[in-house]
Amino acid sequence: MQTPVIPSYETTILVRDSCLCLHAQRAARALARRFDIALKPAGITSGQFSLLMSLNRPHPPKVGSVAALLAMDRTTLTANLKPLERRGFVVTEPDPADKRARLLRLTPAGRDALTSAVPIWKAVHAEIETGLADPDQLRAELLVLSRPEEGGAAG
Repeated sequence: MQTPVIPSYETTILVRDSCLCLHAQRAARALARRFDIALKPAGITSGQFSLLMSLNRPHPPKVGSVAALLAMDRTTLTANLKPLERRGFVVTEPDPADKRARLLRLTPAGRDALTSAVPIWKAVHAEIETGLADPDQLRAELLVLSRPEEGGAAG
């Protein structure tokens, strides 16, 4: 059995300066904080905004499709839905076509929350984009990284 090699401080610096996972996590936390602060007057967090927006469709989506869109496992999605259900923003109901599946329906109160939040999101989003060299290119590259089959899921 080989003796494990303890990473050097130089390796720590290399990871700090070049790790895409670290940089993406740090940027995601900073963006989430910025939107959380901005969306506070609307009474929702950035994560709740994304979840509610994912339900803003002509027909209620299945839990699985929302989980896939948000890159969450079903358990995490269910945990994130609970506070929104308690506030009356979302209801979960059986799928009439498949009683084993559940549909997620945005309620009028959920639509009201989005109505309050969207102008805030638009303003903050526009402000952030003005500080980026090429927001469309960044979105395209993030999309590549979010597709495991493209090799983007690894750290």
